[in-house]
Amino acid sequence: MTLGEFFTLLSGNPILLVGYYLVIPITALLAGILGRHEGEEIPWNYLYSLLVYLAAVPGIFAIVLSVYFWLFESRPILETDLYVQVLPIVSMAATFWLIRWNVSLEKVPGFGKLAGLLMMIFVVLLLMWMIDRTHIIAFTYLPFYWVILILIALLVLFRLGWARAFERR
Repeated sequence: MTLGEFFTLLSGNPILLVGYYLVIPITALLAGILGRHEGEEIPWNYLYSLLVYLAAVPGIFAIVLSVYFWLFESRPILETDLYVQVLPIVSMAATFWLIRWNVSLEKVPGFGKLAGLLMMIFVVLLLMWMIDRTHIIAFTYLPFYWVILILIALLVLFRLGWARAFERR
């Protein structure tokens, strides 16, 4: 099964997607009502962490997929799949807003890691877009796995540099 076939399958069964993306913000709303002013305490902050990940992973994937379609494939915005590309982003934004209503997102375990991951993904996409638009063609005798290892090393160096540049003192 290809990724396109998987998206077609998901779009063919919108009730499952809509249900999934409605349950997450509704759970965040209920947790905000039931655990008002207790969001930083043990049971609630783990629930919020779970909700953040359940909403953010598909939301980040939808953002990256949309950016990829618009930048690399030059797909028109009117061909955007609402169930796969828009609904996860709306659910993620609603979930974050509802969680923030009760607790600061910085106090939710793991939220900072997601922000760093999102930043790294966008930097890599921007780098790939710049390389694609400049039409640089490189002929090399390096095996492909060396290219992947060099890319991973550059990402690690970028991450270390970013962490040192913006670490809290």
